[in-house]
Parts: sequence; C-alpha cells; structure tokens
Amino acid sequence: METGWLLFAALLVFCMQAGFLCLETGKVRTKNSINVAAKNLSDFIFSSIIFWLFGFAIMFGKSFMGYFGSSGFLFGANQTAWQYSFFLFQLMFCGTTATLVSGAVAERMSYRGYLLITVVLCTLIYPFVGHWAWSSLYSSQNLGWLESLGFIDFAGSTVVHSVGGWVSLAAIIVLGARKGRFDDTHKFPSGSNLPLSVLGTLLIWLGWFGFNGGSTLALTEEVPVILVNTCLAASFGGLSASVLFVFRHRFLDVSIMLNGVIAGLVAITASANVVTPASAALIGIVGGLVMYAGEYILLRFRLDDALGVVPAHLFAGILGTLAVAVFHKSIVIFSHAFWLQLGVQVLGIIAIGFYSFTLAWLGLKLINRFVPLRVSAEQEYLGMNVTEHNATTELLDLLNSMGLQEQQANFSERVQEEPFTEVGQIARQYNRVIERVQFEMGQRDALLQDFKSSEKRKSAILNSSMDSIVTINLDGIILEFNPASERTFGCLQSKAINRNFIALFVTEKDQNSVTESLKSKFVTSSGLLINRRNTLTLRRATGDTFPAEIAVTGTTFGSNISNEFTLHIRDVTRQRRLQEKLRELAYSDPLTGLYNRTFFLDALSVALRRIHQKGDSVAVFFLDLDRFKKINDTLGHKAGDELLTEVATRLTKVTRQSDTICRWGGDEFVIMMTGTHHEASVVTSATQILQVMREVVNLEGRELKIPTSIGISISNDASCQPMTLIQQADIAMYNAKQAGRDNFKLFEQKMAKSASEQFNFEQTLRQAIQSAHQFTMLYQPKVNKQKQVVGLEALVRLELNHGQFTSPAKFIPIAEESGQIVALEEIIIRLVFKQLASWHKQYPGIPRVSINLSGIHLLSDTFLPFLTYCMNHYEVPGRWLEFEVTESVFLNDIDHCIEVLKILQGMEIEISIDDFGTGYSSLNYLKNLPVDVLKIDRSFVIECAKHKDDAKICSTIIELASTLGLTTIAEGVENQAQFDFLSKQGCINFQGYYFYRPLSVERIDDLLASMYEAEQK
Repeated sequence: METGWLLFAALLVFCMQAGFLCLETGKVRTKNSINVAAKNLSDFIFSSIIFWLFGFAIMFGKSFMGYFGSSGFLFGANQTAWQYSFFLFQLMFCGTTATLVSGAVAERMSYRGYLLITVVLCTLIYPFVGHWAWSSLYSSQNLGWLESLGFIDFAGSTVVHSVGGWVSLAAIIVLGARKGRFDDTHKFPSGSNLPLSVLGTLLIWLGWFGFNGGSTLALTEEVPVILVNTCLAASFGGLSASVLFVFRHRFLDVSIMLNGVIAGLVAITASANVVTPASAALIGIVGGLVMYAGEYILLRFRLDDALGVVPAHLFAGILGTLAVAVFHKSIVIFSHAFWLQLGVQVLGIIAIGFYSFTLAWLGLKLINRFVPLRVSAEQEYLGMNVTEHNATTELLDLLNSMGLQEQQANFSERVQEEPFTEVGQIARQYNRVIERVQFEMGQRDALLQDFKSSEKRKSAILNSSMDSIVTINLDGIILEFNPASERTFGCLQSKAINRNFIALFVTEKDQNSVTESLKSKFVTSSGLLINRRNTLTLRRATGDTFPAEIAVTGTTFGSNISNEFTLHIRDVTRQRRLQEKLRELAYSDPLTGLYNRTFFLDALSVALRRIHQKGDSVAVFFLDLDRFKKINDTLGHKAGDELLTEVATRLTKVTRQSDTICRWGGDEFVIMMTGTHHEASVVTSATQILQVMREVVNLEGRELKIPTSIGISISNDASCQPMTLIQQADIAMYNAKQAGRDNFKLFEQKMAKSASEQFNFEQTLRQAIQSAHQFTMLYQPKVNKQKQVVGLEALVRLELNHGQFTSPAKFIPIAEESGQIVALEEIIIRLVFKQLASWHKQYPGIPRVSINLSGIHLLSDTFLPFLTYCMNHYEVPGRWLEFEVTESVFLNDIDHCIEVLKILQGMEIEISIDDFGTGYSSLNYLKNLPVDVLKIDRSFVIECAKHKDDAKICSTIIELASTLGLTTIAEGVENQAQFDFLSKQGCINFQGYYFYRPLSVERIDDLLASMYEAEQK
C-alpha cells in the first residue's frame, strides 16, 4: 500500500511540471513561449539526471555529522520497490525546485544560463539542505543536524520552495530587470495567454495533493485531513490576495489570484499534517497577504521576478515554516514548547536561507564572469524563440512579410495565406486591404489629373500673395496654405493641410472664442467678424506668438458642399514693436529698463483708486543707495551705471510680477506693492530687499556691497494723493539713514513732524553759519595720571536764543547731511586759532588743543589750503594742534586719508582717532596710518571698573596702543574707580567730568593763569 501510494503521489507531483509549463507560458510574451517550454523540459531532465547520479546520495545517504550523505550514488543497484517509489517521489521534488528558479528569471536568461543555474541548485544547494531537514525519511536513524534539533518542514515549505525562492532572488539580482520592466512611460506586457496560466495553476493545485499527501510516505488516516488543509489554504490564499488587490485598485487581476493560490499552497506545506482545517484557512489567508506584500516590496526595490516566485514561494515558504510552531495542534502557544519549536524553525529558515542565497549568488556571479547568463538587449527585444532556438511562427512570418513591404514601399505583392488558421485569416484580410488601397490610388490619380490645371491656376494666385492666405472649412480644417503662410507660421504646407487651424495656430485663451465665431460663420457680435479687420494673437509652429490682423471672407458652394472661409492674415509685429518702443521711451528708464517717474505716478494713482473697490491697500517702498556718490566719484560713471543696472536686476528678482518698480532718479528707486498689506508683510518684503542688496557686487575688479536705506508708507485710503504717499516713504527713508543706514523704517506721523522741525532747524543752522556769530567755543581739559592738564579739546556750541545753547550732537549730523559741515568747521577752526593766538601771548606753555574734524572736511580739496592759510594768518604752529578723526573716515578712501594725515604730521600736528573701538577697528590701518593717539570711547569706559567685557576691551586697546607706540586717552571718566582701573592698566591721559567739565574761555583763562603761577613758583 505504501509503495502504491508513493507512486501515485509521485505521478501527481509530476503533473506540477505541466502546470508550471502552462503557468509560465501564459505569463510570458509570445516571443519567448518556445524558450519557456524548452527550458522547463530541460530543467526537469537535468535535475533528474543529477539527482540520480549523486543528489539522492547527498540528501539521503549515510550522514556525515548531519551535514550531507556519503552513500547511495547512482541509485538503483539493490533497492526495494518502496525505495524506488521513495526515490521517484523525491526526484519530483528536486525537479519542482529547479523549475521554480527558471520561472523567476524568464525572458532574459539564456538557455545555457538556465542549465547552469539548474546544475548549481541540484548539486550544491538542494541535496545538502534536504539532508539537513529530511535525511531520516529514508532511514530513521540517519538524522540531519536540523532534524535532530526538532526542525519540522513536512512537505518542503523551506526545503523545496524557500530554497527555490532564495536561489531565484539571487538570480534576479545578478541578472537585473527585463528591458522596459520599470519604465514608467508605458505599461509592461503582463503575458500572452492568461487562461493557459489559470489551467497551469489548476494543474499545480492538483499536483500539490500528491506533494503534501505523498509526504506521509504511506496512505494513512492523516492523508484526508492533509488534502483538506491543502485545498482550504489554497482557496483562502487566492481569496485574501484578490480581496486586498480589489480594495486597493477597484478591479480584479487574475494573476494576483493565481499567485495567491500558490502562496496558500506553499504556506500550508510545512504544517499540513499538524494543523486543523480552520488553522489551514488562516495560514492560507496570511500566505496570500504575505505574497501581495512581497510583490509590493520587489516593485519598490525594482527587482524583476517574472512569475512572482520570490513572493509566492520564498516569503510564503518562510511564513509556512513559522506556522508550524504557531498552529501546531500539540503545542500550546506561548508555552515553553512553543518557544523552543519557534526558535528551531527560525534557525532552520536562517541557516537554509543564508546557505542557499549566498552560495547561489557567489556561484552565479562567478559563472557570469566567464559565461554570460543574460541574453543581449537585441536578443531580448527579438525574443528568445528566434535568438535561442531559431524557431518561427506563422505570425512572425506574416510580420516579416509586412515589414518587407514597408521597407521596399511595394504594395503590389500579396502576403502568403495559410488556410484554416487565425493568422491565415489576418493575412487574407490584409491582402484585401492592399487590393482596396491599390484601387483607391488609381481613382485618386485620375481625379488628380482632372484637377491639375485648376490647381495650377489657383496656386499661382496664392503663391504671388504677400499676405498669408489660409482656407478652412466649417470644422476649422486647413484646406489651403500659401507660401506666405509657411513663412509667417514657420510651418510647411504639408504639415498644416488637413489639420485644425484653431488648435494649431490660435492661442489657448482665444480658442473658445474663435471656435464659437466659426460655428456662427463669423457673423456674431463678438469674436472674429466676416468682412472686417480683426486683431488677434496667433501662434507660430515654434510656439512663439505674434499679433496679427485677420480679414475673413466666405464662399458658399452648392448645398452638397460645405461652406469655406478664407483668412487673409498679416503679421503686424513690426507695427506693434514700434508702438511699444514709443511707449517704452515715454514710460521707462533708458538705463535700467525699469518704469520711470511718469509711469509710476500713473500706476500709483490707479492703484489708489482701486483700493475702495477691492478692499486692499497700497505699500510704497522708497530706496536710496547709501554712499552711491562715493562709488560714482571713485570708480566713474560707467561703474555707477553698472551698479544701478545690477540694483534693478536684483529688485526684479526679489519682487512679485504684480509689483511696480521705478527708478525715481539718480540712485533712488521706488516700489509699489498692492494687495492686503500690514506691518508684518511689508517688514518681510523690506527684509528680503535688504538681504538681496547686501550681496556682493563686482565692479571694476572690486567686490562691493550696496547698503540701502528704505522708507515704507502704507495706505488703504482711496483719497490719498500719490505724491503724499511717496513723500511719506521718502521721510521714512531719511529716518532709516539717520538710524545708521542699511535698514528700513515704516512711516509714522511723528516722522513728518520731525522732518518739518529738522528742515526748519537746517535753515536756522544755515543762517547761523552764514552769520558766524552764534557759535561759541568751550574747552574741556585733558589730564595725565597726576591729574595735571596736558591738553584741551575744543567743543562748539550753537546759541540760538540768548543764554540757550544747542549741543553739537544735534546740529553736527544735520550740518554733515546738508553739506554745511565744511563751512561750520572752518568757523570752528578760525575761532580756535584766534583763541590759541591770544592765549599764547599771555601764557607761553599752553598745551595742545584738539579739534574734531569730519571725514568730509578732511578729504575735501579745500581743507589743507584753508588750514595753511589759518596757521599763517594767526601764526599758530602745528605743535599747538591736534585733530581728532573718527574711524569711519577710513572706510571711504584710506589711501587719500594716509596722504592727508602724513602732511598734517609733517606740520607737527598730532592725529587722534576718536571713539576707537566703535567703528572700523583694524590692525591693518593702525599699522599703516600716521596716527599718534587712540581715544578710548566713553561707552567702554563707563563700565570698565564693573564689567569684565568692557574692562577687557579697555585693557586690550591700551596694550595695543603701547605695542604700536601710540598714546592712549580715555574719555568719559566720571569716578575714581574708573580712573584707578585705567591708570593701573597703563592709560596715559584722561578726560571726563571727574576732572573737568567743558569750560568757557574765561574759566580756561583762570585755569591757565593758575597753571602759569604754579610753574613760576
């Protein structure tokens, strides 16, 4: 009974070979079907021979330490009938494993490659792993090492199917994907005969009854439940995969159902003898889902598995092997026995998987270096039926005949017809089409001859016209297209005839309007009108558009002939360009290409009028380039023009297309933004503008930055005047400059008041400078460590009302900004020189007097001549003088600064750097500049005795001055602690309220008198 059952089961398993052949043949393209059949048969032949020669011996022979068998080669010497039956049954298993691999790499592996991969699998992989898990099936005392640990794989979820899956995975990685498999531009063909694939799956299902039922090795009471479990798992596997696919895609793919069935069969194979039917159904469901997920993973990693072998056999096989521990009838889940069994199952999966995949991958890589496993791209394109087997089909012969006719342009010969076949019927119908074409061509030639004369006369008229003449019918189809049209539209007549004029040459925005006009025969009140000059933007074949004038005329023939319309088209691009050029000259800036002031004011007026209609607001940004005049004067007007052009480019990039940018004049630009604006939005826009303007620009080989001051005004009042909004932005811009430049300010009403007050004060200051009688000089003494007076600093005050003095902190910046600083400082120098001359007549030992000098005055052409004149006129030598300049002077033109300061030192005038450390502090300029004194700014002195940071700054400046051989003086000393600290650090001189406040000339007279008396004693 055992022998008969094994033989019957082996024959059922053999049916699986036919099933795999049908499944693969249906799923591959027709051009590879013969190759599939050939390699399936060859795989089984080679695997059978190898298994007989030594595969069975390695798998079931006398075990060497549980790893491989060493006896029973060339099976069949003196065996029993049951042993022969067992051998045949196991031979079917080996053939099944080999067939799995060939299916995964179908349509791109060479026939020789199929045979080589079968040899690798059947010699080095399958017999060894089979020995590890199944060795005792032939001889109960002959245990493999996994078997001895308790590993269970009843009918081969891992030994047969996962091994085939691991080798398949290695093969598809080494070979790569089929050409076009993952091309997103078109769908890859899924197969040639799906019903044949379904038949193959049913045959595989039938064979699986022998696969699982025969694994009992006898017809026992277990067989019926095993067969029931097998059927249920397959059914539920196909169902779960199909349901998931329908849920995601809303239609059923039969291929997914087929692979789901196979995945259910693979999943139940390891545990079919130890689970209940309910568990088998659940295993089948999970197997189908695992297969579906596996296919998704392969697609994500672009791994091309032609038949889904890896998801259906490898992934489902791993699941089935794990299911032994989870669903075993005799093992309580989560019990100690469960964890032991699960651990053994996992060990078996890992060991067999690692061995199979690694050995397969290394073997295939090695073989591929010497014997290419994959066919060439051309062979893959032609199909392996032809390239591998030199086979042909009726359909291929028909296609070749049709291709030859196409190449030779000879349609007089008929193709060969094979009777009583589908291809023969196609050939017969094709021949009838050729006959009809030949007849129609003859008829056409006759008609062409009749119209030839008429066409010549018509062509002469069309060809001589300078305007484009296009004739269309009521559907918009082009009937005539003269040579002028070819030139205008850039399209050959042959490409335009019989195509829709509207779709071809009318822009998308006008297509609906022109279509409606054509339907109404150009007589409606809107769109194109017949017998009128119409203006429309048309499109050339290159995609460019151009303005055109179109005159439409119509001709009605008989009732059986549709109306035709002739379009007389003239390209008016030159006329439009002339108009645009005139507009550009009137409304744009010729240097930057931005809008000019005239256009901007008009646009701003329109935007303000629309505020009430849209409920929006208008924001105006007024920009002024800081120190542009210096760049213009230093690098020349050409560089200045380049800078203005670069500014225009940057502003265009950082603003919206709907914004209006204007060059207001000189280095001033104005931007108008419409929409819903508030403080946060305009701050964001202003910040973006400042950021782009701060980027380095290369002018005349120098890298410069474009610091910019921006004023912003916002209005949602439609009655606001444009100039008012611009003036408010201008006022805000000047506030930004006063706040340190390179920033922005939003307009506030107090700014207007401040601007008015500043303007009035500027006029008052101008009058005071012109009169020169309202300025008074005060002098603040400088002392040494012994608190002895070593110098005086001249400080100017403006007396506007009797006894009311204005601080220089208020009027000096206004004098600099209004260009009056030179005249003011000349008044100061005259007053100081006059006072110095007077003092020296009374007190010979007068200390040096320092005068604050602006950078504008220092670098002016009039400074040195004026200074020389005053020194000669008042007889004041240079050793009586000291000039204090701020660090910002050296930012402008350091070479000129050095030149002027050297001249001053040559006159024995000392040079002091005022407010050192707050500006352009650089060792480089200290090393090169002719300076004598560093004056520590009061901002560092105030907290030097309390805070470490200020103390460190002061000590560093003192040490730096000492290193460079310069004198230091600290200003703003107001208490003993500051004096003690600075003295201890080595500061030489001091100045501040702790010693003396600024004193009038009379008080200085008293101070000098007391000093003189002390010296006389």
